[in-house]
Formats: sequence, structure tokens, C-alpha cells
Amino acid sequence: MFTHDTVLRIRYGETDQMGQMYYGRYAELFEVGRVEALRSLGFPYRRLEEEGVLLPVRDLHVSYIRPVRYDDQVIVRTMISDPPTARIRFRYELIGAEGELLTEGETTLVFVDRESKRPRRAPAELVAALAPYLAG
Repeated sequence: MFTHDTVLRIRYGETDQMGQMYYGRYAELFEVGRVEALRSLGFPYRRLEEEGVLLPVRDLHVSYIRPVRYDDQVIVRTMISDPPTARIRFRYELIGAEGELLTEGETTLVFVDRESKRPRRAPAELVAALAPYLAG
């Protein structure tokens, strides 16, 4: 399994009146984790877009386990366990300072050709970059 950790601190503007991170912001943290995970593999979104590949989100699922609060430092753990095809699935864990699991999530993104707007296969170089982590 491919795993990448990104450390973030929750800003005041990301919280609600109860001092907890607003539920809609979790998708943004997942996006940061996903972007940084792909960057660590040599595939920043800019590169994919320059190569004519778009990655819209198809599905998003979130399980809120414990609240994330203003000024908390969290680890966004991003995981890929299956080889990408025309889709790629990311799993996420938000982990608190004491190592406690705060949130779990998952997104499925679809590889789309920028010109035709039609689904396409994952770039072969990305599949190859993930292969060592996903070999059974």
C-alpha cells in the first residue's frame, strides 16, 4: 500500500461557532493530502493537467469519529491500495497529536481526457510509480 503523511494545523476560519472544524472543510484537507501524495510520486496536478489529464472527484465519503478543533495539528494520512485504472481510490485518516484517529474518508477520482472530456486510462508512468507499493 502507498502511504503519504501531510501535517497541517487547523486555522480559525476553518472552524464553526463550536470551535470544531466545519464539516465541509474535511474534503479540503483530503484534497491537500491527495495533491501532496501525488506530488511525492512525481505527479503534481500541474504535470497531469499539462499532459491533458483531469481528475474530477466521483465519490466522497467521510466518517467523523472525533472532532477536529481550532489550532489542532493533524496528520492527513493518504493511502492508495489498488492500482489505478480509469479510476483511482484514495483513503484518508486524520490523526491527532496523540495518535488518535479523528476522521476516516475516501474519494474516488476518474481520469478524464482534457480535450474530449471522456474517461481514459491512468497515465502509464503513474501506474509504474505506484507499482512497487501495490505489488501483492
